[in-house]
Amino acid sequence: MNPEGVDTSKRQFLTSALSVVGAVGAGYLAVPFLSQMQPSAKAMAAGAPVEVDLSKMESGQLIRAAWRGKPVWVLNRTPEVISTLSTLDSQLADPLSNESVQPEYSKNSLRSIKPEIFVAVGLCTHLGCSPTFRPEIGPSDLGSDWKGGFFCPCHGSWFDLAGRVYRGVPAPTNLEVPPYRYITDTLIIIGEDTEGAAA
Repeated sequence: MNPEGVDTSKRQFLTSALSVVGAVGAGYLAVPFLSQMQPSAKAMAAGAPVEVDLSKMESGQLIRAAWRGKPVWVLNRTPEVISTLSTLDSQLADPLSNESVQPEYSKNSLRSIKPEIFVAVGLCTHLGCSPTFRPEIGPSDLGSDWKGGFFCPCHGSWFDLAGRVYRGVPAPTNLEVPPYRYITDTLIIIGEDTEGAAA
């Protein structure tokens, strides 16, 4: 009791109870609002790293994965393909990938960590069409100079089997190489890398 004889304990209890109820109510109102600001499960999954198992890949085989809503190609290149790539430099717009997008560890003539495994985003750097995989040598529709690669049917851009663009085609740069790393010798994860990306 205070000196005037008024009991304030009931008033303090009601004030405290109303404060607690008000805080809980504000929390209930805030949760739906804040949850709308979070990316959806689908959006989070689309940006999540993707594991690709290489253990069953045959030499010369291309497998496809999806990462961030984009197609990603993983190609197991043959020794013959690897030896042919160095003979194409004079026909390419950016043979050393100086103007192209790739992690530092893929900035080499093969554009890969390991020579036989090539990883690339499967979208043409011109307008984003998806090129077709054309591994055959000298097909009639592409000519005798074709040594295998990726052909974009939308506007006719050519890329070799390291994703390097030929001169004189609409595509301005080489195919993008996404960040990736080896978890084991036969398992890679696309969308993550480690410094140096040691194989």
